[in-house]
Amino acid sequence: MSQIIINGNGNHYDDSHKIKNGNSYKNNNSSPPRTASPIFSYVNENYSYEIIDNIKNYLMARTKIRPKIGIICGTGLGHLAENLTEADSFPYEEIPNFPVSTVAGHAGRMVFGYLNGIEVMCMQGRFHYYEGYALSTCSMPVRVMKFCGCTHLIATNAAGGLNSSYNVGDIMIVKDHINIMGFAGNSPLQGPNDHRFGPRFPPMNKAYDPELIDIALRLSKEMKMESETRCGVYTCVGGPNYETVAELRMWKILGVDAVGMSTVHEVITARHCNLKVFGFSLITNKCETEYDTHEETNHDDVVTIGQRRQAKITNFVTRMVEEINNLIINCQ
Repeated sequence: MSQIIINGNGNHYDDSHKIKNGNSYKNNNSSPPRTASPIFSYVNENYSYEIIDNIKNYLMARTKIRPKIGIICGTGLGHLAENLTEADSFPYEEIPNFPVSTVAGHAGRMVFGYLNGIEVMCMQGRFHYYEGYALSTCSMPVRVMKFCGCTHLIATNAAGGLNSSYNVGDIMIVKDHINIMGFAGNSPLQGPNDHRFGPRFPPMNKAYDPELIDIALRLSKEMKMESETRCGVYTCVGGPNYETVAELRMWKILGVDAVGMSTVHEVITARHCNLKVFGFSLITNKCETEYDTHEETNHDDVVTIGQRRQAKITNFVTRMVEEINNLIINCQ
């Protein structure tokens, strides 16, 4: 199936005969040219099974790490990957067929290594819909994690706290999500389904693994974090603008506790390929639901809060990795 691509000059062409710098070239299972700032928008973008397998082969040939746990580091939380020992790091621009991250606070690397002696792989920076990538591209690295051997995914993000009881610096364990973009028919699973990835209609009633949620709540007590740990519902918006007061009020009525610009499509893709998921948000700002406030959310503050909380977040994730590793060993 060919994909229709619109480049920065408005030219239309299909993937059987693409245009690059005015010259044509054949597809050969390659992705469109990549730049530090995406200029391509995609319709029915197709990262085929074979392309994902090629990415996996490239990575596995260059590291001895064989991870069972994948970690996505959200905005301001990239410090997690810095704690890996015996690490092998792969900048996104060097990985075949990979997009590039363009957001401040995202290093843009896939890192393999040991976290307290346990083999893991980390996305140090993710891809967002507002960067110009299709949702299928944003969540494509989750499938790479699956192909590399991962059975579990830890998805972290920075989010605005909509629940009025939440404070800046709190950790919200995600118990469920509301797929706002999915209501408009925008899904990472759009297009023909390859059953080798997963089923056509994957269930989402247990998108976030209940056993892992229980473990996280227990750890929060053991680590004396109970007063700053929440458990709530997350939603993802397209961004990059922050939300209006009316939008936030609507989502609060719907039962949303925290708002961000990532994670939901990654979790959908993870469940599609049968990865067990644990997710949490670092609350980096309080959502403004009143018109007379003088406060405004900005990206620099989001990154700063992530940096301030990085030691505690790293410790928490390390403990979760240990617990998940024990589950994996006990199931063997």
